[in-house]
Amino acid sequence: MPSYALLGQSALSGVFIGALYGLLGLGLTLSWGMLRQINLAHFALVFLGAYLTYQLGAAGMDPLVTLALIAPAFFLFGAALHLLLARFKVNALNTLLVTFGFMVMLESLIQWIWSADFRRLESHYGDVKWKVGELFVPLPELLTLALACGLALAVWAALRFTDLGKAMRATAEDAPIAAAFGVNEKLLSLLLSGLCAAFAAVAGMCLALSHTLAPSQIYAWIGVVFAVVMIGGLGNPLGPLVAGVVIGVSEGLTMAVTAPVWAPLVSFSLLIAALLLRPEKF
Repeated sequence: MPSYALLGQSALSGVFIGALYGLLGLGLTLSWGMLRQINLAHFALVFLGAYLTYQLGAAGMDPLVTLALIAPAFFLFGAALHLLLARFKVNALNTLLVTFGFMVMLESLIQWIWSADFRRLESHYGDVKWKVGELFVPLPELLTLALACGLALAVWAALRFTDLGKAMRATAEDAPIAAAFGVNEKLLSLLLSGLCAAFAAVAGMCLALSHTLAPSQIYAWIGVVFAVVMIGGLGNPLGPLVAGVVIGVSEGLTMAVTAPVWAPLVSFSLLIAALLLRPEKF
């Protein structure tokens, strides 16, 4: 049986990786649940954002400041991608195939520019950590947790309490009826798609702060983030964060008690249970 200190550190690490899962799933759950687009290109955008953060950080720019350049550019890309999908009236299933093509193209672009070698962002954030009792709290992971919670809560509050958010929810529920009441469906869809891509930029920055990068790792994140999104509920900004923390802590404790090879079984076991117990949600 592992020590209590190891179990506590594993649970804390699970919270941090779960926050990253939730941040990765935020844009995906909104595009899937509200725009009916299963956007696999979201994962490639996250890694492109991570590599751009790495490149700008290597040039001396603070990783957090890089978002001022990357997030607006990604917003425009997300809006342009939505225009393309809407122009050709791509249905939900076909968006999976079309955006998979974009994901492969972006992965090839990343590999062409930065090669397939592993890259690691060296920043002053990585040198900062605190000891709380017997637990270590690294600053990059703490920033990821703060950004994930802040963005998820902000999006939830905006969708629930603002007129813009209510219009977005009405459009997702019944676009023709919402349009009949004066809601500009096309403009709201462009805005939401752009925001989803901007959230990918934030997730990419957090990924670069705490993880080693390689283009092939894109596919390693798809399965668990899909599980987080589906368990958390489509279109629910808080759902992926809560599901991500549950999965992250479960994986961390599983690795501490048994072996790392058992960790992937946790997320997919939870996904299967969610699909069996509440199939009406999907």
